[in-house]
Amino acid sequence: MLRYFKWSFIVTVVGLVLSAWLGWATVGTIKGLLTFLLVGFVLACLEIALSFDNAIVNANKLADMTPVWRQRFLTWGILIAVFGMRIVFPLAIVAIFAWINPFDAMVMALADPDEYARIIGQAHGAISAFGGTFLMMVALRFFVDEDKSIDWIGALERNLRRCGSVRGFEMAFALIIIGTISRYLPEDDRGVFLFAGIMGLVVFIMVDGLGNLLDRPSSDVAQIGAKGGLGAFLYLEVLDASFSFDGVIGAFALTTNILLIAIGLGIGAMYVRSMTIMLTEKGTLQEFKYLEHGAFYSIFALAVIMFLQSLLHVPEVITGFIGVAFIGYALISSIRDNKKLETLNDRM
Repeated sequence: MLRYFKWSFIVTVVGLVLSAWLGWATVGTIKGLLTFLLVGFVLACLEIALSFDNAIVNANKLADMTPVWRQRFLTWGILIAVFGMRIVFPLAIVAIFAWINPFDAMVMALADPDEYARIIGQAHGAISAFGGTFLMMVALRFFVDEDKSIDWIGALERNLRRCGSVRGFEMAFALIIIGTISRYLPEDDRGVFLFAGIMGLVVFIMVDGLGNLLDRPSSDVAQIGAKGGLGAFLYLEVLDASFSFDGVIGAFALTTNILLIAIGLGIGAMYVRSMTIMLTEKGTLQEFKYLEHGAFYSIFALAVIMFLQSLLHVPEVITGFIGVAFIGYALISSIRDNKKLETLNDRM
């Protein structure tokens, strides 16, 4: 266990020390130091709770990647996840919605964090629509796969698999959800929400299609993808970005300090990387057959919550609890089935 989480523990210590130093440098009191330290710790826990399902899906995809691309994802991917989504992404959102350049957005984040947080909040509806649509497509694509041979919630998943024979079922389902939610939004917000939702659908189709093309061994284009890896890498990066939306937006409910947000969420991202490596190398998904199902149910629930966030506030604690509950129950179900199988084999 220590082998997998060694660097996560190191980053945790360094990150918490930096959080405390940032509190002292910003406020100049012991109370400020302790407050920043506590917020950094809570942000890390929030990111870990929200990302259990992310680690499981990553591990499932990494199992089919070549060793070279697997290592690239675990190195480059974590840099993109920490610096790209936790720092560059919020700055880009502010730059776009405030019509300023990224440097001015950085200055605003440091000099006027309340205004920075307000602009991020304005973009919440569009971000929720994009991320919710992408994640819903990820979950539905898993459940409607006609080649899926293991069912956890039997009747429901068998019926969903039958729906997979209807071409475009998952896209139609996502569009219906987007259209329904938009009807309850203020008229001024509907256009942005619909556009962002449709763009989430378009990006999923493009990334999924590009991944299949690049990772197809018989395809000439596969040479560009280094024999099956670039497509999966791109898919996982967009997936990680979609998972990060909720954590980044939720972080502003705790603090408007962008450096503290980056430290706290960065610590959490390291644990996601460690969990991904452990699940991949130990073959946990093969040992606990329903764990993957729990992750995709959690992803679907997260997608629904992201849509609902456009209408009302759902505390991040609830979001994290739902994800952990699905995965925990899937783990218990897997252990129970394994014990039944062992008992049956012993009797035979």
